[in-house]
Amino acid sequence: SSILRKAAKVTRMQSGIRDRSGSKSGATLGCLMCFLFLYLRGSFEDSTTRFYTACVVEAFAYLHSKGIIYRDLKPENLILDHRGYTKLVDFGFAKKIGFGKKTWTFCGTPEYVAPEIILNKGHDISADYWSLGILMYELLTGSPPFSGPDPMKTYNIILRGIDMIEFPKKIAKNAANLIKKLCRDNPSERLGNLKNGVKDIQKHKWFEGFNWEGLRKGTLTPPIIPSVASPTDTSNFDSFPEDNDEPPPDDNSGWDIDF
Repeated sequence: SSILRKAAKVTRMQSGIRDRSGSKSGATLGCLMCFLFLYLRGSFEDSTTRFYTACVVEAFAYLHSKGIIYRDLKPENLILDHRGYTKLVDFGFAKKIGFGKKTWTFCGTPEYVAPEIILNKGHDISADYWSLGILMYELLTGSPPFSGPDPMKTYNIILRGIDMIEFPKKIAKNAANLIKKLCRDNPSERLGNLKNGVKDIQKHKWFEGFNWEGLRKGTLTPPIIPSVASPTDTSNFDSFPEDNDEPPPDDNSGWDIDF
């Protein structure tokens, strides 16, 4: 829909932050997953994770203010621009549900799916905050907290809850506290979905001293500044063979009319 296209465009500016001149960057330099595993040996430091998490928090704050749920957060969908700021991309699962409403579509990346989605209880913006906690854990350790040999086993592990996960010592106490508050089984108890909304996340101890205004203005120095030769330089992206498959024909059943 037009509102989702507009939100995607604006969110790329919110999470990627516009240039100081006000112009929008024309180049993106690769996903966080590429830098995570190719350049940093699998995980980010606490301060680096804080910067990228804050970018996502700002993007979610904008989307949720428009009644839009994102539903596909993962490192592969966070793109770095030429300055090192992140842009949230791929709005294929995004949906405008309105305020106080729920949706029942089963979608998302298995390791990031919230328990209420698995149980088909209906979900809202709180599912995005669940995935934010999963993202934090993966950026800090190199792997998500819930992972099995196949999706069904992964879902079963998710349903056991975050308290069953043993956090490695490298995750700082305040970071672990925030992750657990974002990944509460009950959506109504999740940080970001309480009375104060996203402010509860921004004021959490893990973000103590973080310059949110500097992030919004684009004056913070990013932890990673990609090397780029030109606006069309794609050297920081993984290489994949060309996809020559024809798109499947539309069955014209209208099954996705409300998606």
